[in-house]
Amino acid sequence: MGSGTVGMMKNPALDRRSFLKVCLAGAMALLARPAFPKELTDFQFPVGRLSLYNIHTGERLHVTYRDPSGEYNKEALEALNWILRCHYSGQVANIDVRAIEFLNLVDKKVGGDNEIAIISGFRSLEYNELLIKEGRGVARHSLHLLGRAIDIRMPRVPLDTLRQTALSLQYGGVGYYPRSDFVHLDSGRSRFW
Repeated sequence: MGSGTVGMMKNPALDRRSFLKVCLAGAMALLARPAFPKELTDFQFPVGRLSLYNIHTGERLHVTYRDPSGEYNKEALEALNWILRCHYSGQVANIDVRAIEFLNLVDKKVGGDNEIAIISGFRSLEYNELLIKEGRGVARHSLHLLGRAIDIRMPRVPLDTLRQTALSLQYGGVGYYPRSDFVHLDSGRSRFW
């Protein structure tokens, strides 16, 4: 897999803490087999298949991460974690499967098999702090920091259609950023802005 842009971090305590968090999350992921989340069983889910393009790294991923019976493919989830990593720090985190499922549902509702442009997936604490300092309007306690949010656009789908489709699912958080040309999806409670 390719490498992302690695930013220089000035606080060694943050480096160590971030490293330990990633190691702990990785160890837990190795011990836990992905399971179909109970709250998702109310939906009729299509096959879990996505085509992603990371606008920052230029990487593309075409992956089937779950079959219709609810069985997740561990290697496919790891590939999703990789392409949705923080492009600034290169830090990889486990992306919440509910955020991935939300993205998949939106894609299928607008026709499916769309190449989804990833604006932001997981965001490291250092990158989030940098965006705050630059006045980018990001939340200090963003769900991106937990791997629970994904900012996207689909070149063949109007942004407002993407937003309306996500809202109609009443599944998680939906943010609309027409000036920046993306929609935010997250696995938090159903809400919008």
